[in-house]
Amino acid sequence: MLGAWLHDRMPRSLLSRAALILLLPLVILQIAVSVAFVQRYYEAITRQMTRTLILELDYLAGRADAAPDAAAALAAARQAGDPLEIALSLPDPAPPGDSVRRYDLPGRAMATTLREGFARTRAVEVSGDRSVSVWVETVHGDMRADLSRRRIAAAAPHQLLVLTLGLGLLLMAIAYVFLRNQLRPIKRLAEAATAYGRGRIIPFRPSGAQEVRAAGTAFLAMRNRIERQAQARTTMLAGVSHDLRTPLTRLKLGLSLSEDPEAPALLRDVDDMSRMVDAFLAFARDDAEDAPEEVPLAPLVAAVVEDHRRAGRLVDLLPPEGSDPGPVSLRPLAIRRALDNLLANALAHGTRARVGIAYGERTVRLTVEDDGPGIPPDRRSEALRAFVRLDAARNLDRPGTGLGLAIVADVARSHGGALRLGDSALGGLRADLVIAR
Repeated sequence: MLGAWLHDRMPRSLLSRAALILLLPLVILQIAVSVAFVQRYYEAITRQMTRTLILELDYLAGRADAAPDAAAALAAARQAGDPLEIALSLPDPAPPGDSVRRYDLPGRAMATTLREGFARTRAVEVSGDRSVSVWVETVHGDMRADLSRRRIAAAAPHQLLVLTLGLGLLLMAIAYVFLRNQLRPIKRLAEAATAYGRGRIIPFRPSGAQEVRAAGTAFLAMRNRIERQAQARTTMLAGVSHDLRTPLTRLKLGLSLSEDPEAPALLRDVDDMSRMVDAFLAFARDDAEDAPEEVPLAPLVAAVVEDHRRAGRLVDLLPPEGSDPGPVSLRPLAIRRALDNLLANALAHGTRARVGIAYGERTVRLTVEDDGPGIPPDRRSEALRAFVRLDAARNLDRPGTGLGLAIVADVARSHGGALRLGDSALGGLRADLVIAR
């Protein structure tokens, strides 16, 4: 229970947690030292000096008691009190009780010590940080003794606390600056990795501690290997595509000139093979040549919907949800291809489709719904894999490669998001393309 409560209230960033680990013990140490100093050292000194004052007050009260009358008592007491730097007045009726501020711990300790160690104490008044008044009972009435507070309290005791607190804050500030500098390379590494996961390459140079520098160097090596592999794969598939297109073009030309009754069917097979080659190349290429741009999303989606409407397809565009943040960093060709694939998939298995946009704080969601048969919930994760065609929702007689949803999922991941499948309000499949802003 306590662990869950602490987990919910712990800071999320590494810098905040490291600062908490560093600063919390220092703060606890400061509090412990301050409390120990006030309660033990400072209070002990105050009680010891107050006991000395008790002896002086007892001596002055004795001198006053030995005098025949109040005037003689005051004169005798003043004569004895002048060397002690104590001003006296007699008679001076004592107030009904002590007057000490609640937060004045030394003053309260002094009053308690006077009450416990000197039975003739009638009242104690501590006015500020400079003077103290004590009323003492004598045979001629109450005698008031005024003295400097320095007589019963340590001089400037707060200096140690201020010095300790000031040095503690200075050391914590220095430690925080050093800690932030040490964690800055980790933050830059995280930013570079996040950007690369979204299809962008930002400049990054390993720095910081040895372990952080090693992690940054490993990330750069990994990124370079992935880039080389992607480039080699794209070059290879482009060459394969070019090599396949040439014989396919010859076949198509030969079949178009042939008078064989089987030629039209074979021509359709050649067209299907051409589309499959294009789909394979698009999936393997992953729009590597499409650089991220700041693009207004709503006009892009409207253009894709309008293209399908001009082709005679029934596609509705819903009003956007949330406030439009303006241009979003994305790869426009990849997003267009993903929307085209989703709409083609929806209209291939349904009669109408519906497209919506929802703006969130950190993400943008593009939704495509249809009124087709949909995909069973237990097979939706399978539908996102490449080269998978579902028997229940797909007609195997139709030409296809099973790459439509796989390409969309890959586009979503390259934009820091995901593709989620669900049930549509139209009765068919709902596909949510979520991309990070």
